[in-house]
Amino acid sequence: MFIIQFPGQGSQAVGMGAALAQEFDVAKRVFQEVDDALGQKLSDLMFNGPIETLTLTENAQPAIMASSIAIVKVLEAEFGFDVATAKYVAGHSLGEYTALTAAKAFSISDAAKLLKLRGQSMQAAVPAGQGAMASLIGPKVDIALAEAAAAEGAKAGVCTVANDNNAGNVVISGTKEGVDAAIAAAKEMGARAIPLNVSAPFHCPLMQPAAEAMAKALADVQMNAPITQLVPNVSLVPTTDVETIKKLLVEQVTGRVRWRETLGFFSAQGIDTLVEIGSGNVLTGMSKRTIADANHVTVSTADDIRAFSQNFPK
Repeated sequence: MFIIQFPGQGSQAVGMGAALAQEFDVAKRVFQEVDDALGQKLSDLMFNGPIETLTLTENAQPAIMASSIAIVKVLEAEFGFDVATAKYVAGHSLGEYTALTAAKAFSISDAAKLLKLRGQSMQAAVPAGQGAMASLIGPKVDIALAEAAAAEGAKAGVCTVANDNNAGNVVISGTKEGVDAAIAAAKEMGARAIPLNVSAPFHCPLMQPAAEAMAKALADVQMNAPITQLVPNVSLVPTTDVETIKKLLVEQVTGRVRWRETLGFFSAQGIDTLVEIGSGNVLTGMSKRTIADANHVTVSTADDIRAFSQNFPK
């Protein structure tokens, strides 16, 4: 059995999707549909940069989705791949929207608009300089250490665990004061702490205004039941129910990305192949560290697509 996982923010890179658009008309059409939906030449920004503008949250989120969906559409149109053959789909934070788009729940245009709004509202939720995020890394880092450090940080300001990525890699988020205090506590516990260059403190209670904006947008958008089950970041309970998914997408804005637990769920279900579709290979690295004995496949380039098409997993 196999699953498909879709990357989140941080996977953006100048040049993403350019070679696919040159080689495959179906990929080019995906990028044009996203450009038309947003009323901007996002594809030009993806192909040519600058990276500083591409990395802005409101651009990175729809760009990462577009890159992944272009690959999916090439696999479907040129090589006969069927997303429905995957046992589950999942995505890291914004990647959950990509997963739902790949599974035919959202149209490409609607997904692009939702992610543009998501990025804008997340950026606007906290004034620049008032929020922060940090990665806690090292052999001593686990969720218990991160929660203990965040609890110390919460004495100085808002601080929570944002992303439980894998053993040795947990991200905290909150006010600058809270995160700084948590960093100090984490170092005393034997962890390395690296402040992240992000535009807002994602996946923490400070994102509540963004959650409210997404609740309004999702209430109005047309959504179909996905063609295969989604494993949501928030609940880890597989579902195809539209109203449940919309509710969890709202909760996801302020909630923890439970990626280590997601990978553990896949392992417990007997998943033997994990396929990452999109720019880069961040999730493949995480899955290798968590499920070492599984097959790990990255589909990011035209060559990857051709190699993957030679032996689709079942």
